[in-house]
Amino acid sequence: MTPLVMLHGWGMHGGVWTATAEALGERALLVDMPGYGGRAAVAPYTLENLAEAIAAELPPLFDLCGWSLGGQVAMTLARLMPQRVRRLVLVGANPCFTTRSDWHCGIAPEVLTQFGEELAVNYEVTLKRFLALQARGDEEARAVLARLRSLLFARGKSDSAVLQAGLTILLQADLRPQLSQITMPTLVVHGSFDQLAPVCAAEWLAPALLDGRLQVIPGASHAPFLSHRAEFETALIEFLDER
Repeated sequence: MTPLVMLHGWGMHGGVWTATAEALGERALLVDMPGYGGRAAVAPYTLENLAEAIAAELPPLFDLCGWSLGGQVAMTLARLMPQRVRRLVLVGANPCFTTRSDWHCGIAPEVLTQFGEELAVNYEVTLKRFLALQARGDEEARAVLARLRSLLFARGKSDSAVLQAGLTILLQADLRPQLSQITMPTLVVHGSFDQLAPVCAAEWLAPALLDGRLQVIPGASHAPFLSHRAEFETALIEFLDER
C-alpha cells in the first residue's frame, strides 16, 4: 500500500492529522515540517528547500496530502519530483494566499503582515488568533478551535524566526504559473466557509491542474478534516483507493 505523507499548516505540526491517521491506518505518515516539532529548520526558508528536506526522508514513492501552507509545500514537492508522488491531495490550499491585482481569491496582505508584527510582541496570543481565523465560519467552529488549541504546543514551540519565515511564504508565494507542471491526479478539498483561503481559490485551482478534481465540504471552514471528519475521510480514502 502506498504511504500517504501528510503535511500540516503554519504554526502547527504533524499531530494535527492524528484523527485522520486513525481512519487511514498504517498508510498514514505524519510529518513535522522543518522548524516544527523539534525538527531543525532549513535556510533559506523557502518552499523549494522545505520540499527537498522533507522528500529526503521519504520512501521512493508516496501519496501526498498538504494542508494550508503544507499545501503549498506539497504542490512544490509534486512539481519538483513528479516521479515520486503518485497522488496529491490539497486541503484548504491556495496557490496564492494574498490578494493581488489579478487575484481576488485570497486575504488582504495586511492581515498576514499584522500577524507578523504581533508575533514579535506576543507569540502565544498571535498563534491563537491565527487558529481562530482558521475556525471562523465553520458550523463546528467552537469544537475546531478547541481541538486546534489543544494541539498547538503538543510538540513544543517553534522558533519565532521559523514562524516569521512561514508567514513570508504565505505573503509572497504565487504558485499559479507553476501549476501546469503538476501532472498527477489531484484532489482539492475545501470548506465552503473557509475564511483564510476563500473557496473561489479551490474552484480556480482544481481545473487549473492537469488532472484535478474538487470536493467542497459544505459548512466547513479551513480545517474540514477536523470539523467534518466523515465527509473528508470518505473523499480522501475513495480518491486514494481509485484504480
